[in-house]
Amino acid sequence: MRHAVARPLRLVPRAARAFNSHHARASSTLQHSKDKDASAHRPQAQHHHDRDRPRHTADVVPYLAKQPLHPLSLADLVKHGRPPLSAEALLASARFTLSLLPIRLAHRIQALRNLPYIVVSNPNISKIYNNYQHSLSTLLPWQGRTISNLDDEIRFTEVLAELVQTHTDTIPILARGFLECRKYISPTEVTRFLDEHLRARIGTRLVAEQHIALHFSSAAHSGLTTNHTPPPEHPSYIGVIDTALRPAATVDSCGGFVADICELNYGVRPRWIIDGEPDTTFAFVPMHLEYIITELLKNAFRATVENGMNREPVVITIAPEPPEVKPTPTPTPQPHQQPPTSCDTNPITPLDDNAPGVTIRIRDRGGGIGPDVLPNIWSYSFTTFSESDDVPGAGPWGGNTNTDDALNVISAANNGSSSIAGLGYGLPLSRAYAEYFGGGVAVQSLYGWGTDVYLRLKGVGVGE
Repeated sequence: MRHAVARPLRLVPRAARAFNSHHARASSTLQHSKDKDASAHRPQAQHHHDRDRPRHTADVVPYLAKQPLHPLSLADLVKHGRPPLSAEALLASARFTLSLLPIRLAHRIQALRNLPYIVVSNPNISKIYNNYQHSLSTLLPWQGRTISNLDDEIRFTEVLAELVQTHTDTIPILARGFLECRKYISPTEVTRFLDEHLRARIGTRLVAEQHIALHFSSAAHSGLTTNHTPPPEHPSYIGVIDTALRPAATVDSCGGFVADICELNYGVRPRWIIDGEPDTTFAFVPMHLEYIITELLKNAFRATVENGMNREPVVITIAPEPPEVKPTPTPTPQPHQQPPTSCDTNPITPLDDNAPGVTIRIRDRGGGIGPDVLPNIWSYSFTTFSESDDVPGAGPWGGNTNTDDALNVISAANNGSSSIAGLGYGLPLSRAYAEYFGGGVAVQSLYGWGTDVYLRLKGVGVGE
C-alpha cells in the first residue's frame, strides 16, 4: 500500500502520458519547434531596462534570483474562471504561469549554490541542481514572447508537464544527499534549507499543475480526457483546487487509510469520530489536505495504540471560521442620483458560499509528548523511531532518537513503504503545507494524558 503522499506526486507522469497520446502531432514536431523557437523567438526585452539582461541559463540565474517572488494565493489560481475556460482565458493562464516559474526556479538554483561546495558536489544534490538548471533552460526561450494561440499553449503545457515530472522525486533525492553529507552540514542547516525549499516547491508545483489541469478541462481541448482531471460531475473544481472541499470527507478517507496501516502493523484498528460542523466546505487543494490529515492521524493513531488506549476514539472536531463582515459605507446620495443597490455593494464570487477558513482539532489519548521531545518535533532531522526496532516500540512523541532517521525515511519515501512509524518529517512538512496559504499547525500536549493538534487552514490567503 502506498503512502498517501505518493498520490499527488503521480499526477505528472499521467499528464506526460496524456500529452503523448492526445498531442501526438504537437509532440512529433516539438524538437523542430524548439529549434525554431530558439532562433525565431529568442527572448526580447519587454522593458528598456532589460536590454542588457543575460541570455544563458548560468548567467541569468543571479538576475532572476534578485527578482521578488510573487506572493501566490488561491485567488490567483482561480482568477481565470471556472472550467471550461475560453481560449483567451486559457492563454491568460499560460502567460500568468510563465511569468512566475522562471523566477521561482532561479531562486531554488541560487539557494543550492549557496550551500557548501562539498555538499553541492554530492551526486544526489548535484542531480537536483542540474534538474533545476535544465528546467529553467526549457522555460527561458518562452520569455519575452507572447503565448498567443492554442498551438503555443499546447507546446508550453508540454514543457510544464515535463518540468513537474522531472522534479517528482526531488525531496527523497535531496534527503539522500543530505544524509550522505551529514558530516559537512549541521542538522539545523538541513532543517532550514529543507523548510525553505519545500515551501518554495509547493508553490512551483501548484502553479504548473494548476495550468495543466485547466488545460485538460478547458473548452479548447474538451475532446481530451485524462485520469487526473476531475470528471464533469464535479463542477466545484477549478484546476486542482476544490472550491467546495468538505474536510470531513477527507478525514474519513485518510482515517481509513491510516487505520489499515495500523491494523497491518499492530493488529489493532483505531476508531475516530468527527464532531463540530462536519458539513463545512471551503476552497482548498485536496491533495494538500490529504497529506496533512494523513500525517497527523498517523501520529494520533500510533500514540493511541501504543499507549494501550485503542478503546478511546480519536476525536476530530471541524470548526468553520465565521465569514468576515465588512461594513459597507453608505455614500450620501447626490441630487438626481439613485442610492446604490445591494448588487452594487455586495459582489458575489464563486467562493462566497463556503467558509473563509477551517480549524480542525485532532485529539488523542496517546499519553502526550515528553518535555524532552517537544522542542524537537518541528525538526526535519528528528524522529522517535529507532532503526533497530522491527516494530517500533517507542511512542511517536517520546523514546529513542536518531538524527539520521528522518532523512532515511524521506530518502526512501518513494519505495511504497506502508510503515506508520519513522516519519519524523511529518509535522514540519504538514506545517509547511498549512502555512503556505496563511494557515498553521499548533500542538498542545498534556504529558501523561494526550495531545491536541490544531490545524488551521485559510481558504483564500497569501502564500510564498
